[in-house]
Amino acid sequence: MAPMITTHTSASPAALPRIAVLATGGTIAGSAADAAQTSGYQAGVVGVDRLLAAVPALSQVARIEAEQVASIDSKDLDVALWTTLGGRIAELAAREDIDGIVVTHGTDTLEETAYALHLTVKTDKPVVLTAAMRPSSALSADGPLNLLGAVTVAGSRAARGQGVLVAFNNRIHCARDVAKTSTYAVDAFHSPEIGALGWVQDGRVEFQRAALRPHTSATPFVVGASWPAVEVVASYAGASRTAVDALVAAGVRGIVVAGTGNGSIHATIQAALGEARAGGVAVVRASRVGSGHVMRNGAAPDDALGFVSAGTLNPYKARVLLMLALAAGESAPAALQQIFDTY
Repeated sequence: MAPMITTHTSASPAALPRIAVLATGGTIAGSAADAAQTSGYQAGVVGVDRLLAAVPALSQVARIEAEQVASIDSKDLDVALWTTLGGRIAELAAREDIDGIVVTHGTDTLEETAYALHLTVKTDKPVVLTAAMRPSSALSADGPLNLLGAVTVAGSRAARGQGVLVAFNNRIHCARDVAKTSTYAVDAFHSPEIGALGWVQDGRVEFQRAALRPHTSATPFVVGASWPAVEVVASYAGASRTAVDALVAAGVRGIVVAGTGNGSIHATIQAALGEARAGGVAVVRASRVGSGHVMRNGAAPDDALGFVSAGTLNPYKARVLLMLALAAGESAPAALQQIFDTY
């Protein structure tokens, strides 16, 4: 574990870090007709200029340049936006006058975008994602404070080399570990197994540990124009093989199964997945539980059928890693298992 690192923002305007803010929409840019309304709003309709104007304190922590990359509800995110974001972040990170990058995002798929960037951006400059659970029009909207926290983290020297981060509700999370854990609470993001990396409050940034697994410049993965087709299926009582058979017929390259418990799979689905693997489709076992890890099950079914354990990755992050691994030309079960054990 790395020693505790703390920084505090207190500088003249000319000495403030320059932070690029890339807006993509989401609830943080949402609006409703009634200030008491925190659901049923329209996401992604407030432009980045208005988001920044709502937080005058930003001028005390950074010099900001902003651009609108997308204006979507993140439930509708597609991998093309990952390609766009990855490319733009690379361009900004290459500029000597940019000290860090913030991405405003919707909460629904934030953890997937964060992990995709964590594995692919090639910079040690801070890249920080943030979001909100309440639209900008709501009473006690959480977006402004989350944005202030994210910009503060992105401008902190302590955040350099930490990989892609998520700043939310005063906590700083590693992109690999974080997950959305509530449908409504403003404290909606946690790192279930090992906790947050640190915290940000009132201009102070403190890291109490560092990310241990390789990320950003230490990975072989890159954002490409195309992403291999990988889908997620679930195991549950009375499950059929219909979904697996349909996906194989559609030509998917990989399937992640959200298994019960320790990634266990209903016998009917397991038989279908075994046939899929025999036909060249990569199969990864994850868990639908929400925390914990999936142990490799030795002879049955992993060794016998060529399945891969997702370890501590949830099914949706496992999908991200499998897509990148397949895009890098890895498809053998042993090679894929090594990748999942490493990243």
